[in-house]
Amino acid sequence: RSQRSFSALGCIRFLSLSPVLSYDLQMKPDRLTLLRDLVAFDTTSRHSNLALIDYVQDYLTGLGVDSELVFDETGSKANLYATIGPDNIGGVMLSGHTDVVPIDGQNWHSDPFTLTEKDALYFGRGTADMKGFIACVLAEVPRMTSLALKSPVHIALSYDEEVGCLGVRRLIETLSGAPVLPRMAIIGEPTAMQVVCAHKGKRAFRVSVGGRSAHSAYPTDGVNAIEYAVDLIARIRQLQADIRVHGPFDQAYRVPNTTLHVGTIRGGSALNIVPESCVFEFEIRHLPEQDVDALVDEITDYASETLLPAMQAADPDTAITIESLTRYPGLATGRDEPVIGFVQSLLGGDRSTEKISFGSEAGLFKGELGIPGVVCGPGSIQQAHRPDEFVAIEQLGICAGMLGRLVDGLCESSLPA
Repeated sequence: RSQRSFSALGCIRFLSLSPVLSYDLQMKPDRLTLLRDLVAFDTTSRHSNLALIDYVQDYLTGLGVDSELVFDETGSKANLYATIGPDNIGGVMLSGHTDVVPIDGQNWHSDPFTLTEKDALYFGRGTADMKGFIACVLAEVPRMTSLALKSPVHIALSYDEEVGCLGVRRLIETLSGAPVLPRMAIIGEPTAMQVVCAHKGKRAFRVSVGGRSAHSAYPTDGVNAIEYAVDLIARIRQLQADIRVHGPFDQAYRVPNTTLHVGTIRGGSALNIVPESCVFEFEIRHLPEQDVDALVDEITDYASETLLPAMQAADPDTAITIESLTRYPGLATGRDEPVIGFVQSLLGGDRSTEKISFGSEAGLFKGELGIPGVVCGPGSIQQAHRPDEFVAIEQLGICAGMLGRLVDGLCESSLPA
């Protein structure tokens, strides 16, 4: 092992002295122990996830499973990929992200990084989104390794999903050169164990408006950056209003249309100064079938053809810059894809499928690697990102049952064509 890995392992051993962590390779931890340990790692996206990744890698190594790490450019974060079973045919990929959203400004009633049980619920940051799923997957590994799988199980853990599905892209680059890819994928985002066949895509942007300052008593001497930013925001709102009336619509989504949303804005320095700058950020969460580029063009054209000429008539040095921040595609898994019926069968019958407005890495796996997938995992998105995040013990049990039937099925026969 590298020195980095030894250092991280030393950290894990130190942490295991506390009652929170009880990791021991010989114990082969159960689902509860694994979840408790995973929650104890503060893997907020702004932090490294290496301590958690090393924990998982050591756990897998103790069970005879090799894994590969794919690092970010700084070496402070990593994806993990492991295959259990034959490596010359495709199999089922179980995918989850290791990062969690911040707890800043949230009023928790328990330590967010200590698993707390109350009323048949497990509280803690990431319990629903999505360390509960990861714990269920890891708890099933001993059975996976003890049985003769005819098709493999692939475990894919990523970083920085919460800030734009960033980390998985490096894993996808690595997998793109693999001789054999998974045949299908289950992404364990919290869906209350419902089979999700589609989700919206997302584009996020930062707009910087550069005006000219002046004394507010003589506003015509300046170019008010905030006012022009507000004009562009009003255009974005108008586009949203038009979509609400004219669509396109897909009633299978809770929010049946594409949405545009301005989330942050800042500008100006004092009330008696014409503001020289204003910056705001907006996002588009779009139906997977919709041409989102046309929407983006409408916004950029309005900025460049209507607002900017008026600004530069007063001062040619003024500017509007629109910067793309993040993007990921939507998911639209066809109902004829075998993965849908296969996962439905693991859940005990012909369950209906759902569509969700939040995103996942499933669209990237499908779009970049051609791996069809569904989103299905324990817990509810209504509990994710909030204080006192929780997952119901019953939900973890349903997930464990699904994974157990998956392993049993892969022992009996290969995947459906």
